[in-house]
Amino acid sequence: MSIFYFNPLLAAYMLLLMFFIGACMGSFVNCIQIRLSTRSGSVFGRSECPSCGHRLGVFDLLPVLSWIFLGGKCRYCKSAISPRYVIVEAVFGLVYSGLLARFGLSWLTLEYILLFTVLLAASLSDISTMTVPDWLHIAGVAVFLVFLATHSDPLIRLRDGALGAVIYGGGVLAISLIADKIYKKDTLGGADIKVFALLGLFFGPVKMLLLLILSCIIGLILALIAKAGLGKEFPFIPSITAAAYIAALCGDEVIGWYLGLFSFGH
Repeated sequence: MSIFYFNPLLAAYMLLLMFFIGACMGSFVNCIQIRLSTRSGSVFGRSECPSCGHRLGVFDLLPVLSWIFLGGKCRYCKSAISPRYVIVEAVFGLVYSGLLARFGLSWLTLEYILLFTVLLAASLSDISTMTVPDWLHIAGVAVFLVFLATHSDPLIRLRDGALGAVIYGGGVLAISLIADKIYKKDTLGGADIKVFALLGLFFGPVKMLLLLILSCIIGLILALIAKAGLGKEFPFIPSITAAAYIAALCGDEVIGWYLGLFSFGH
């Protein structure tokens, strides 16, 4: 049920609440990813300023708001705080609230929220370390399996998902192996291939074609912006994630519009 069937104030409150929940999750995921990528690799302990080491309080850790009110600086040593924190929190918040706005209060909203939490975590890991831990892929598959029963026909959902995973995971793997032979170097990371296979489960063979095209377009644009030359390592999973979000929100409409172009006389 769309939240816009409620009165405008209630809908706005629900979107704002979902944005805050997403921002909190973004703060948590970002913190865990940063800690795992450090030398210690410990995810325990209270948050502290990376410059002065001062332990941070509640008002230093409010997602988005703390960074804005503090002017992007530590309250204690006035050192600049990376904008990565507020960007990640805002992206998570917008993704969560966008899904709620599109799909309303539904199981599909929750399913997509969990899927994009996994994808955004994988994107952060790809940006920071050019690697993605396998447990994130496993978590994505678990989300698909847990929510199978919430769909109108779980068996068809499972069939389409399996086809999407095999066709696009296997197809991208085959293309990657051929390209590796031609260029005599790795052209696509194994994590990228696993993410395509994972998304094949959720989107099926038809919508995955749109997702694949979009991810290539977005990846090319981001590579040009980052001035990443051919042959240089470039994190591709953020592009795949952005394409998946577009496909989730309006993939059916885009595919319907495209097919309608060939419905001559109708």
